[in-house]
Amino acid sequence: MSEQGKSSASASAAAPLPGSDTYKGWLFKWTNYLKGYQRRWFVLSNGLLSYYRTQAEMAHTCRGTINLATAHIDTEDACNVVLSSGGRTYHLKASTEVERQRWVTALELAKAKAIRMTPNLSDESEDEVPASKSNRNEIQGTLKILVSKLDDLSTCNDLIAKHGAALQRSLSELEGLKVPVEGGEKIKAVNERATLFRITSNAMINACRNFLELAESHSKKWQRALQYEREQRTHLEETIEQLAKQHNSLERAWREAPALASSTTRAPTNKKGSERPLKDDASDEDEEYFDAMEDSPAFITVTTQRRQSQSSLSGASGGNAYDWNQHDHMSPSCNDVSGKELQPRRQRRTRVPDKPNYSLNLWSIMKNCIGKELSKIPMPVNFNEPLSMLQRLTEDLEYHELLDKAARCESSLEQMCLVAAFSVSSYSTTVHRTAKPFNPLLGETYELDRLEEFGYHSLCEQVSHHPPAAAHHVISQRGWTLWQEITIASKFRGKYLSIMPLGSIHLKFHSSGNHYVWRKVTSTVHNIIVGKLWIDQSGDIEIVNHKTKETCTLKFSPYSYFSRDVPRKVTGVVTDSGDKAHYILSGTWDEKIESAKIIQSSRGGSGSEGKQKTIYQTLSPKLLWKKYPLPENAENMYHFSALALTLNEPDDAVGLTDSRLRPDQRLMEEGRWDEANSEKQRLEEKQRAVRRKREADASDALDEECDNDSGREYESYHPLWFHQRRDSITGETHFAYKGGYWEAKERQDWTVCPDIF
Repeated sequence: MSEQGKSSASASAAAPLPGSDTYKGWLFKWTNYLKGYQRRWFVLSNGLLSYYRTQAEMAHTCRGTINLATAHIDTEDACNVVLSSGGRTYHLKASTEVERQRWVTALELAKAKAIRMTPNLSDESEDEVPASKSNRNEIQGTLKILVSKLDDLSTCNDLIAKHGAALQRSLSELEGLKVPVEGGEKIKAVNERATLFRITSNAMINACRNFLELAESHSKKWQRALQYEREQRTHLEETIEQLAKQHNSLERAWREAPALASSTTRAPTNKKGSERPLKDDASDEDEEYFDAMEDSPAFITVTTQRRQSQSSLSGASGGNAYDWNQHDHMSPSCNDVSGKELQPRRQRRTRVPDKPNYSLNLWSIMKNCIGKELSKIPMPVNFNEPLSMLQRLTEDLEYHELLDKAARCESSLEQMCLVAAFSVSSYSTTVHRTAKPFNPLLGETYELDRLEEFGYHSLCEQVSHHPPAAAHHVISQRGWTLWQEITIASKFRGKYLSIMPLGSIHLKFHSSGNHYVWRKVTSTVHNIIVGKLWIDQSGDIEIVNHKTKETCTLKFSPYSYFSRDVPRKVTGVVTDSGDKAHYILSGTWDEKIESAKIIQSSRGGSGSEGKQKTIYQTLSPKLLWKKYPLPENAENMYHFSALALTLNEPDDAVGLTDSRLRPDQRLMEEGRWDEANSEKQRLEEKQRAVRRKREADASDALDEECDNDSGREYESYHPLWFHQRRDSITGETHFAYKGGYWEAKERQDWTVCPDIF
């Protein structure tokens, strides 16, 4: 009763008098048989009743809305209210009978006002429906056309009956004449067919008359159904527009939060750390806490309180977006700055041509599928962005400075935190990038030479076409080497497409010899058929230092409409070889990652699944990584980051198989999409012809071997700059860089490159 009393007090304080445009307050809503009634925040505005889990959710997440104009309001007992509209029913309960009566009055007034202000459906018992004049005229016009056509059919029926009767009389007279027996039988057969023809014609006319009568009797019902569908569509569009506005305002507030936080008074902190207790429900406090970790090693949660104020984060770390360069719980060696970072950087391009507003004709794609094999269906560049998959793979290096800093760390645990932040940062560019990159041709390469500016150079090559696989090798003069082989597997589930990168990512630091290995998580593209496309990342990443046996487990939480968690949430914990936790990681994969050093742990209460939890006492969280802001006008440039804008920049010194030289991709970037589509089909057919020739050579070699014991040996396709090797750490076979590319570039000798474009 204390909770209900508090609910009543809150509702009374928050709700204006009935009859005003807006009425809001707390009510209990029936959820299911397990949880029963749950307290929700309801808002009545403009004839719509919406509800949220908390008042704070009004800024970003609406849990449900019901239109009172078409709703039925029923009061079951002293405190209950039932709202039903179509197939949706809300069972609500107020804390007191007085509060229930206030809500019922407000709902009835809002319903009456909504019915007066908007064109609504009438009850099914009424004969007339208030529809727009244009709709009524359209229906009446259709009925007039049907009546005129029926008159034409009646006229034809009269003519058929008249001529049919004359025909039958003539046939009867013929039967009376003295004709041979054979001729009389034929005349009789013709007479029977004429009778059948007349009966069929009369049946057709009667069916048409019945159809018109049926259309007239059901026209009002069809009109009501049409009006209802139009109203529902309008309501849905308004709701989507409202959600989009809330989403944009929330994003702006989130971007402005660090600037506001820097001027906020820093909250006092305990030098020995702050205790962050476990709580179940969200509260209005600004305190942040780390929730307990489940004892199960595969399930890790790091929960944060409401992020209304960023003062505790920015204040603790100085308010600088990259203040992990300041003195914090990282060792001083991690904060050293190399003199090479102060060298002037080469000027790169800062924009690409704006994306043309081409409409996509689905029928033009479907008609190309008729009678063709699935592998030969040309997909237009309308679905693409002007980058290849090799260039997208190279974008993982956008935050390479995290690895430069990690290479200077003396502590392997601190180094692990930075490696984990780097693994998360590679997903930050995907949040708005719903277009697919170009599929690389077999033998296609891509280099990124940033040796003078950032001390590293990178090389990718498409080493396999079925299945598609790319090998990547990066070496840095600042103390690290990264290599990976990625094979893409995908599953189309109708509403969404799951993209599962297969293969391991290896990172080795030269001075310490620490060798880290991890894999990527699953990417999911939602609303493939209907709606706006959006991307989510989900799954677990386990980073292992094979030298020290230290691990970091990261959990990418899938987005849920009903979750109270921050969207795109990432949590993790860093443990040593003895499975002792040292650092907690938290953040989002599209914004930032923070770390908090654990100074003490204690056993807490049981979790939702009955498992005992551990509560960590930590130092103030420190910022490890934060996403760079997108360039100006990025929404018209495929939402490219600053690095992505430079990836397809023309360069005459690259190899002849480099993605920059791919003609269809270049034409698309220039906005010449029709030419790009033609060029794309030419390249794909050229690749198929090369594959058919390779298969024919293999077949000929096999035939010669069968006919002659000393037949010629056929060599299958081998990549140009990579070869297969077994990894000594994981035991897997992968493509490793065999050398020679950068030496060939220095000599500008590309004679070994095949002609793939």
